[in-house]
Amino acid sequence: MTKEIRFLIDCLIEELSLKLSKDNHIPIIDAMNKIYNSQWYDKIMDLETGLYYQSADYNYINLSKE
Repeated sequence: MTKEIRFLIDCLIEELSLKLSKDNHIPIIDAMNKIYNSQWYDKIMDLETGLYYQSADYNYINLSKE
């Protein structure tokens, strides 16, 4: 994984965490734990899916379906 891809993933996780925290009125750490323990995170980390390159909104919608 390149530094650029890692940066994109980190930014995506940050945006997802903030959105999840705000929408569900939960602490940011709980939102992060939910993301890191989700199947969707595994899909984001699979570079073949290209999900790290998609918008935070797109990923959030799919994460919310989990």
